[in-house]
Amino acid sequence: MRRYHQSWLPAMFDDFFDNEWMKKTNATAPAINVIENDTEYKVEVAAPGMNKEDFNVHVDENGNLVIAMEKKSESKNDEKEKKGRYLRREFSYTKFQQTLILPEDVVKDTINASMCDGVLCIELPRKSPEPKSNNTKVIEIK
Repeated sequence: MRRYHQSWLPAMFDDFFDNEWMKKTNATAPAINVIENDTEYKVEVAAPGMNKEDFNVHVDENGNLVIAMEKKSESKNDEKEKKGRYLRREFSYTKFQQTLILPEDVVKDTINASMCDGVLCIELPRKSPEPKSNNTKVIEIK
């Protein structure tokens, strides 16, 4: 297995989202971006020509985010096709699945996804950090 390390990625991305043990078997697998800020993680999946019906996004029994895509399409190039004879016809079938290990601070019940301009966007809200309590105790000296 090859290890591709991009030094600019934060350690949290490496720890939680790194699935290098799972090789991408399809060279045309979509590119995935992961963005982090104080309130959420955002996963962007390049999906030109796809629509929301082509995707299945869910959290599995192990608490991992599963992004699956399946697209069946056919393209017809034949003016004489109306007479019933194919001169050229192309079928296409694309299937992709990626599992991402989620950080523990993701609120899994409030994950949502949307499609916009050929990009699947998945928003993963983060739990608010618990405020540090000032539990100092003054000990009286007797």
